[in-house]
Amino acid sequence: MGAIIIKADSQSSKILKDLAKHLGAIVTTVRDEQYEDLLLGKMMEDAKTGTSVSKESIFKKLNGR
Repeated sequence: MGAIIIKADSQSSKILKDLAKHLGAIVTTVRDEQYEDLLLGKMMEDAKTGTSVSKESIFKKLNGR
């Protein structure tokens, strides 16, 4: 089963929520903070390269060497 997130104004959200319930879908309300967390997680997932980096190389970058 998949999920979609639609960010809309309160009136449109109510209409979409009622329609989804009428169609038999499970509807969950997401607060703005939760929405931001989901977007951050998506951005982090998209940025993954699959390569590992040593702790030493990270500290060198952080120290500007």
